[in-house]
Amino acid sequence: MQTRQLLAASLGLLAFLALAGYALDRAFLETAEDSLRQRLRSYALAYADNIEFLRDGSLYVPEMLPDPRFERPGSGLYAQVVRPGEHWDSPSAHGPRLPEGAMLAPGEERFEGPLPIRQINGAPGEIYRYGLGLVWDEEGGTREFPYTIHIAEDAGALAAQIRVFRRALWGYLGGAGLVLLLLQALILRWSLRPLRQVIAELKRVQRGQLARMSERHPRELEPLTESINAFIESERENLERQRNTLADLAHSLKTPLAVLRARLDNHASEQELREEVATQVQRMTDLVSYQLARAASSGHQLFAAPVEIEPHAEQIVRGLEKVYAAKGVLCEFDIEPEARFHGEVGDLHELLGNLLENAFKWARSRVLLTVRVGETAPNRRPGLWLAVDDDGPGIPPEKVGLLLQRGVRGDERVQGHGIGLAIVQDLVRGYRGELQVGRAPELGGARFEVRLPPGL
Repeated sequence: MQTRQLLAASLGLLAFLALAGYALDRAFLETAEDSLRQRLRSYALAYADNIEFLRDGSLYVPEMLPDPRFERPGSGLYAQVVRPGEHWDSPSAHGPRLPEGAMLAPGEERFEGPLPIRQINGAPGEIYRYGLGLVWDEEGGTREFPYTIHIAEDAGALAAQIRVFRRALWGYLGGAGLVLLLLQALILRWSLRPLRQVIAELKRVQRGQLARMSERHPRELEPLTESINAFIESERENLERQRNTLADLAHSLKTPLAVLRARLDNHASEQELREEVATQVQRMTDLVSYQLARAASSGHQLFAAPVEIEPHAEQIVRGLEKVYAAKGVLCEFDIEPEARFHGEVGDLHELLGNLLENAFKWARSRVLLTVRVGETAPNRRPGLWLAVDDDGPGIPPEKVGLLLQRGVRGDERVQGHGIGLAIVQDLVRGYRGELQVGRAPELGGARFEVRLPPGL
């Protein structure tokens, strides 16, 4: 992860430095060319202040030149004055083969280059040239003489400035890039240090050196460590539950087996033995069914996808309406669309199936299923609140605790094994929730209310 982040950040930094360098290079080039243009323009204006025309209309350029380089042949700084039928070159232009400058309209300016030339020694070269169109007025305004001044300079000077600038620019940007990459690597290593600590703790948990993850972690990693701790605790609880289930099953089967052994030892009659075997086999069947159902409903998974409740509730109710068709019970839903069960679909079926079947069993004509979004907490899945009401006789408060015990039925005349509500209670406890039994406020019968807390 650190390598990928460093590589991605390095590529981004290199791209940024390249774009910044290109932008600075273009800005310097444009500034340097504009500076050259202004300098050549100042030379042209200096020539224009001294140029005169004689009475015969011929051009006169004084010997006072604005820069000594105009006097040295091939110095790299050249001047030309052109007019119809006449041409003048500075002494520096004697030798190099310069391109002929064109006549420009009065007031027109033209900056161009680089233009190819031939040096004194015949070697190729390039120049930048500035042209300015002017008009000389004779005193009294009787005659006007249009002319154009061209000032040219060797492109090598500008190229040398650009090379010096680019060398300094990319040197500084390269040094800054290396410093930033090093700083970035240090920052990444420092910022990922808590994650490495989490990995080290997790390895110690895997080796059995720690029982759980510690709580001394940054706030951003708390959901991760809490989820890991919850997963560890859940797995330990599942293992302990499986051991307890096997132990409970073995313990529960001792009594029926002991009864059968006692009957055999007492030489009971064949009819009595058959009746006793049938009774104890049914009892053992009920015990095995309960323990298997309890084990199946205890598979609480922390990271299960949210399950929509209404479709599963409708499926369960359609089956119950067939079983209790003779009673004509009407089941109503009041389910919030946002409500979700965060767990296994089998657990939801077990929970709703036992509660709704109990309600159908005792209701006179109406059952109500109410589902709401439960409590919420930051960075956690929302909880769930659901209630199943019926219009039956209700449950006296003193019998609530007894009714939730396994193997106890609310009325011995009603068919059942008495383990459905106990399974619901065990399942709700597995989700760290709470099951409450009371009186339905609207229907007047019993209400079974389930509250599941926010999950990880």
